[in-house]
Amino acid sequence: MGTFELGGDLRVNRIGYGAMRLAAPPEPGFDPGMGHIWRAPVGREAASAVLRRAVELGVNLIDTADSYGLGENEELIAEALRPYADDLVIATKVGVVRPSPLEWVPLGHPAYLRQQTELSLRRLQVERIDLLQLHRIDPDVPLADQIGALKQLRDEGKVRHIGLSEVSVQQLRDAAEITPIASVQNMYNLVTRQHEDVVDYAAENGIAFIPFFPVAMGEHAGADGPVAVVAKEVGATPAQTALAWLLRRSPTVLPIPGTTSIAHLEENFAAGGVELSDEQYERLSELEV
Repeated sequence: MGTFELGGDLRVNRIGYGAMRLAAPPEPGFDPGMGHIWRAPVGREAASAVLRRAVELGVNLIDTADSYGLGENEELIAEALRPYADDLVIATKVGVVRPSPLEWVPLGHPAYLRQQTELSLRRLQVERIDLLQLHRIDPDVPLADQIGALKQLRDEGKVRHIGLSEVSVQQLRDAAEITPIASVQNMYNLVTRQHEDVVDYAAENGIAFIPFFPVAMGEHAGADGPVAVVAKEVGATPAQTALAWLLRRSPTVLPIPGTTSIAHLEENFAAGGVELSDEQYERLSELEV
């Protein structure tokens, strides 16, 4: 699996954990596919057990956001994992407001970003956030103002490193002119590859690329599909094979698969031991997307 020095000084194992999935199921009447992430899970102890098992396995990068469960996801992490291990890196995000279960609205007013960071500090019960990411760029607020607010927080010692989410290469460049950018979190997997240029730019500049929804395989996920064929060849599951492909794609890629199952968590983390040959990697890379 290897490790990566996030921001140049935080050594993390390259498979992390995305905590977004730790949420209550949609209420009656809501489409479960929408993933509204509106409340914390009813079974908090089971969710806490997943988080604790992740740390036991060696996961030391956990990703959350202030908008997951309106802050309850951050509270759950603190409840389950404090006192935090010395090498545990917790990344959170600000910059999205949730007026209803199915609405995710970018809000990049500097005062809002600073307020939400203060609330995240309280909920996570930390004095400094290891990685604070701008959840989405607000098109109605100048980028310099949004990044400037995060830089101010870092200058105040409340944030260690700054990241972005769902951005282009040009937006990364523009933000980096204001302050160093340690990470970018975009959707990326075997069948969702519209951010190839961002993956390459991140690798060239030592920036962590944190793909969310990393194990999606689309129509290739069938029992006789190409991912399953390679998985059988290497003695792994299709999900492990998809993660192994991501790890091979770039040395700065840090997948954060999420799950509510300890068994799936263990399966995902074990993907770090799956090795693809050059031919197998190329075969997967050539899949139609």
